[in-house]
Amino acid sequence: MTVFKPQERAQHHTTASMGKVIFYEERDFLGPSVECTSECRDLLCQLNHCNSIRVECGAFMIYESLEFAGTQYFLRKGDYPDYHSWMGCNDSIRSCRLIPAQESGAFTMRLYERIEFGGQVMDLADDCPNVVERFQKNNIFSCNVKGGHWLFYEHPHYRGKMYLIRPGVYNRFSEWGGRTARVGSIRRIMDY
Repeated sequence: MTVFKPQERAQHHTTASMGKVIFYEERDFLGPSVECTSECRDLLCQLNHCNSIRVECGAFMIYESLEFAGTQYFLRKGDYPDYHSWMGCNDSIRSCRLIPAQESGAFTMRLYERIEFGGQVMDLADDCPNVVERFQKNNIFSCNVKGGHWLFYEHPHYRGKMYLIRPGVYNRFSEWGGRTARVGSIRRIMDY
């Protein structure tokens, strides 16, 4: 089994497209703002809160907590005039990460029913709207992503909390930010 570590994979991957996102303190793109083109671990030092977002190009994952932690939201190019428009529960956005476009190659990942790559192995190369129907499992405890960026959703049919899954190894669900191993559906990030 070939296992890529996130930092090793990053050295071999170049960004195919640029991204640009602007965070605004007030609704409807008003008030102080901060622009990001890649990632920001701490927006709190630049903005008190975030009530609107404009993604000018690219796709981003935004996080309610510092250092890419807490509830995650996937945003593609477009205007988000208030936090309800990105399905947020409040005006707390503390960090963001650019999702680079896939240059070439296939989307591939290997899922495991136990931590540290134990138990049944399930291979995936396309979207999966219902993990239970496809694999007869509703918990994914670890995974190895060989290609592409993916979203794990808590519930079937791409609903509920989501988690960005980048190329690399995840020994346990907590490494992708999950509080439990429940994964209801999985989608490739293909539209930027």
